[in-house]
Amino acid sequence: MKIITIVGARPQFIKTAAVSRAIKKHNLEHPNQAIQEIIVHTGQHYDHNMSEVFFAQMQIPHPQYNLRVGGGSHGAMTGRMLEKIEEVLLQEKPDAVIVYGDTNSTLAGALAAVKLHIRVAHVEAGLRSFNMRMPEEINRILTDQISHWLFCPTETAVKNLERENIFERKQIKVSNVGDVMYDAALFYKQIAQPTEAINSLIDRLGNNFYLSTVHRAENTDNPARLSSIMEALDTISQNTTVVLPSHPRTRKLLGNQNIQNIQILEPVDYFDMITLLSNCRGVFTDSGGLQKEAYFFHKPCVTLRDETEWVELIEHGFNTLVGADKNRIWEVETNLRNSIHDYSKPLYGEGNAAQKIIENVLDINQ
Repeated sequence: MKIITIVGARPQFIKTAAVSRAIKKHNLEHPNQAIQEIIVHTGQHYDHNMSEVFFAQMQIPHPQYNLRVGGGSHGAMTGRMLEKIEEVLLQEKPDAVIVYGDTNSTLAGALAAVKLHIRVAHVEAGLRSFNMRMPEEINRILTDQISHWLFCPTETAVKNLERENIFERKQIKVSNVGDVMYDAALFYKQIAQPTEAINSLIDRLGNNFYLSTVHRAENTDNPARLSSIMEALDTISQNTTVVLPSHPRTRKLLGNQNIQNIQILEPVDYFDMITLLSNCRGVFTDSGGLQKEAYFFHKPCVTLRDETEWVELIEHGFNTLVGADKNRIWEVETNLRNSIHDYSKPLYGEGNAAQKIIENVLDINQ
């Protein structure tokens, strides 16, 4: 069986690592039913620390194709990806295509495959923010509508698909397999080797710091929101240092902000991020993936958005939505200092989501 995996952004590399490892394990145990995986990197994230380093560090098979499609508007980027992915699919003729999450790479991969009558597996299906101004929301809805296998990370995601009448379409197979990000967290926290720079930072700060990321267009492209968030984090950092690995988009805009106290870093690799997560006091982020990773590492999280796809984290008190309101951010940070949570409830499966995905895709006649 031949599978083509489409990736293009940091969270997808991490998810791919879990599934590629499950494929390797399957091939060792069942050599007569071996899976050939071909990884296609669209180039959506072209910063070295956000792409190439992940493949080496996380032992992901190196992409056989790098399409080098980065930058430009959403429509232009998606269109170029669609054209180039179609060329690869016509050449390789896979049995199935796997896409992850909600990026332009996700939608382009799914569209290219389904137009060639190749079955698509959507990993992390069924998530909804119910905010159609988010490009990610459009990508995930459309991808769910055209995929054959919908691999959901939570029961909430399954219910979202049920409300959209997905179950009435017999050719679509919906499964709650758990979250492959949890698979990755369990595996890599055992072997993570941070860089000397991050070790030095931890030696200096101990666990008396907050970890933050800000990259969503709704925040970075809105000067008022970005200014409010940065003012709040900069004030918090006067007493408890805020460490902010800077996304390339954010880094260009931070020069306009009056930042005096935040510890701004270049983009960090996954092992460095694991180390920061393991040692921090809590997390301030607008990243969907980091919200979950904070939970995996038993850290309280404050989400700098007006909504989140990971509603179970809100419902169980592990996460708090604050938008871009600096007063609300300050208020929540005060409560965060003394927060205690029970992390024993498994919200995202048992750490075997990748294995379940491979078992389903292998049954190509479903």
